[in-house]
Amino acid sequence: MRVTLVQEASTLDPAENRDRLEGLTPEGSDLVVFPEAFARDFGEPGADLSAAAESVDGPFATEVERVAKERGTTVLAGMFEAADDPKRPVNTLVLRGAARADYRKIHLYDSFGYRESDSVTAGPLTTTVVDLAGFRLGLMTCYDLRFPELARALVADGADVLVVPAAWVAGPRKVDHWTTLARARAIENTAYVVAVGQPAPRYTGHSIVVDPLGEVLAEAGQDATTLTVDLDPDVVAAARRTNPSLANRRL
Repeated sequence: MRVTLVQEASTLDPAENRDRLEGLTPEGSDLVVFPEAFARDFGEPGADLSAAAESVDGPFATEVERVAKERGTTVLAGMFEAADDPKRPVNTLVLRGAARADYRKIHLYDSFGYRESDSVTAGPLTTTVVDLAGFRLGLMTCYDLRFPELARALVADGADVLVVPAAWVAGPRKVDHWTTLARARAIENTAYVVAVGQPAPRYTGHSIVVDPLGEVLAEAGQDATTLTVDLDPDVVAAARRTNPSLANRRL
């Protein structure tokens, strides 16, 4: 499976972000991954996101689907979905193309001085795993990466690739946390990790692909860029023979 990671910043203008999808989506990849909140940046902490909320069949998701079809690929991108509380939408990933899924972020970023829960509603405690190009993709969003139990639940449901769109806020130690956690989730689950961030200065960048034994296959810097990496299911199978920790677990 060929995966392209699009490390691009979103703006506060949903129409502008939506219009950029086509130009940023290449041909020739099985999966193109955009960051969390690509439909509309978070803005200042505690900002009202309700005006950016729409349904998973609304303008942004519809454009994701159109672009995926036009480019012959599958596109994953983050948006804000209208919720029961009109002032607190859900932070949602939409996957459109050869596979279709919606994942609502479970763990909200109430950490490092931020309170995502002031402006966002948490998603249900359910895993989202989908088949694509010979792999099982498990979907996570940003702060979810800090919770190994979610990654393990996805792998227990058959995931062999963990895909993590993010807007990982910049700050002391944050790049180190991001790359360390991505490698840890790969190693402990003998799964690929594909983690895509928004670039500096507000966010850390450093989108990264890690193989099932923890080797970094590609890593971006802090600026806007794209990475393309080929994933091989035989690598997962070999890693799980070498390190059968999933089979050996007792809890």
